[in-house]
Amino acid sequence: MEDKRLERALEAWKQLQPLSGKDRDRLSRRFTIDFNYNSNHIEGNTLTYGQTEILLLFGKVIGEADVKDVQDMTASNVALKMMREETAFVDTPLTQNFIRTLHRTLLREDYTVYRNLPGGVQTSYTVHAGQYKTRPNSVITRYGDRFDYASPEETPALMSDLVDWYNQAEEEGKMSPVELATLFHYRYIRIHPFEDGNGRIARLLVNYILARHGYPMIVVRSRHKSEYLEALHQSDQIVGNAPSDGAHATLNAIRPFHKYMNALIAREIENDVLFVTESDENVWWYDGERIAFRTPTYGKILRTMQMENSVTLAYLQQKIGINRSALQKMITRLQENGYIERSDNGGWRVFITPSC
Repeated sequence: MEDKRLERALEAWKQLQPLSGKDRDRLSRRFTIDFNYNSNHIEGNTLTYGQTEILLLFGKVIGEADVKDVQDMTASNVALKMMREETAFVDTPLTQNFIRTLHRTLLREDYTVYRNLPGGVQTSYTVHAGQYKTRPNSVITRYGDRFDYASPEETPALMSDLVDWYNQAEEEGKMSPVELATLFHYRYIRIHPFEDGNGRIARLLVNYILARHGYPMIVVRSRHKSEYLEALHQSDQIVGNAPSDGAHATLNAIRPFHKYMNALIAREIENDVLFVTESDENVWWYDGERIAFRTPTYGKILRTMQMENSVTLAYLQQKIGINRSALQKMITRLQENGYIERSDNGGWRVFITPSC
């Protein structure tokens, strides 16, 4: 059952429908950057928010960047587009083939992982793109204990159960889209069907479920990673360690994760509503955060940087009418927060988005 905050957020969202083309485009662009950046950053991708935006919107790599991180981010965006396209087919049931295809798109190709064992012995294994795991996988939790997922032998049957359950539950209509997405995510993670990419696939499929039912898509922010993992861990403590129990967990048994998802989805929808409706020149948005500047000078600086190809300090000083020292301090603060960055042509890249 959805809590009051989530109900209010959904009602506010419904009141805005249908959105204008401009608002849909603004929300889509914002979501594309935010989702890909955060879902990959949770897994250790090192691209900055600014690098992610330039890569996904313009196909360019700026600054120093790990080649694999660039490839992973690009593939993530392709998988996101595939998922979005699939949500249009609301009468088509979810299939394991779609999940495996999504995974193949995300990982691109098989690759070999090399590990050094104690004593200097090297071992290796292959990560298969689009295929269920062929070796056991587990995780060492932040509490130091080992947590095992479903075995390779169990995985095909458990994934079949998961997809069949989802399609039946969706058809019955007794669970809300948020409940479906929450329980699917938890059960999927407890199976961990692939050798790599499970978290990214889980977050894609949460949005697949939400979007199929007309809900806004959401972002699990990497800065809140600990809350996300803790909610899963607390639910694991209730459900127990057996992978089969996790793969068939009930919504009641995963109360901590359900509470977390309710709050997350409510917050994301509230921010979408604000992003579309608020018109304030002092309010900007960056990675899902509403930034309210105390002085309109910041907004003037940012808008000038957005509109002009090449902006010098002298030009900004003359345009805005403040002394050079104060201007330099404000620009430094904007840079330190990742809101802006110098471009090669002498201008500025602005990564923070105005509310109007």
